[in-house]
Amino acid sequence: MKTHTITINPRFCETDALGHLSNISYFIYLEEARTRLFDELRYGGRTDDWHFILASTKCDFVNQGFFGRRLRVETNISRIGNKSFQCIHRIIEEETDKLIAIGEAAVVHFNFQTQTSEPLPDDLRAMLAEYLVPSAEETASPPSCKKK
Repeated sequence: MKTHTITINPRFCETDALGHLSNISYFIYLEEARTRLFDELRYGGRTDDWHFILASTKCDFVNQGFFGRRLRVETNISRIGNKSFQCIHRIIEEETDKLIAIGEAAVVHFNFQTQTSEPLPDDLRAMLAEYLVPSAEETASPPSCKKK
């Protein structure tokens, strides 16, 4: 199983009055992780040929994140349906391997010309399958987050 990984350097402007990362910042990090995964799969980049629409997204905040602490966003696929797939994201503090947040996104393959969902192409389905997690337990507690 592959895991798509990006690094985020939280900016000072992404903090809130309480000194930790603002809750909205996490959704920006999750979007960045998804779009970079789409690029890697050769299904991103150009908005005139965009095929995805977000049906649902959520983020569970496990621990506080702070400015100056580099984050790693790990992305896998937890479900592949006929016209959609589910991304699971883990935001981890790089220095400590502490799990900061878990995000999910339901992504629909969408035709913006006809305004309808469409079946996932076979090549996309095959590439997504490389990131598919074998069980729900692994999505919440991957090896990189387990205590050593």
